Amino acid sequence: MDVDLKLPGQPIQIPRGPAPQLSNGVYSRDGQVRASLVGIPIYQASTLSIRRVRPHPPTSNSIVLGTVTRLSPIQATVSITVVDGIPLLPGEEFTGVIRVQDVRATDKDRVKMGDCFRGGDVVKGVVISLGDAQSYYITTARNDLGVIFATSEAGYTMQAASWQEMRCPKTGKIEKRKCAKPEGL
Repeated sequence: MDVDLKLPGQPIQIPRGPAPQLSNGVYSRDGQVRASLVGIPIYQASTLSIRRVRPHPPTSNSIVLGTVTRLSPIQATVSITVVDGIPLLPGEEFTGVIRVQDVRATDKDRVKMGDCFRGGDVVKGVVISLGDAQSYYITTARNDLGVIFATSEAGYTMQAASWQEMRCPKTGKIEKRKCAKPEGL
């Protein structure tokens, strides 16, 4: 049984046996059953539907994904687009701030924001507090938190080379980032 969150258009695994009747949030195209809503597939008797999952604002300890929009020597501003694995609707993004002291757990006084993040980087972080009225405070001070997607100066998707470096696969050039440890390692 498939219990993962599905996005519109993603295929849904059908269990063996008779084909279920398709209900709310599900459609079939080219012999493949797909989700039409953000939600979790539910099998009830012989019916397959999607239980809609509503996005919610970040709370303390929420895992968030976002894009770095602004960088200064003391903080990086992030546009939060995913909260606890649930994507937010376009136009409903939240603003987060990664302060220089929240980038990593050690050597906090030697952190240079320009060596950790760049504009356009996709960052995984944890909300540590609600911050001020306009933004949430985010930390990347764990091994599994940091940059998960970055584009090189040459325009190619980079790969993590270490916890503080990413490499362009085309040019071989190394750029500094605070990388998140890839899942499953």
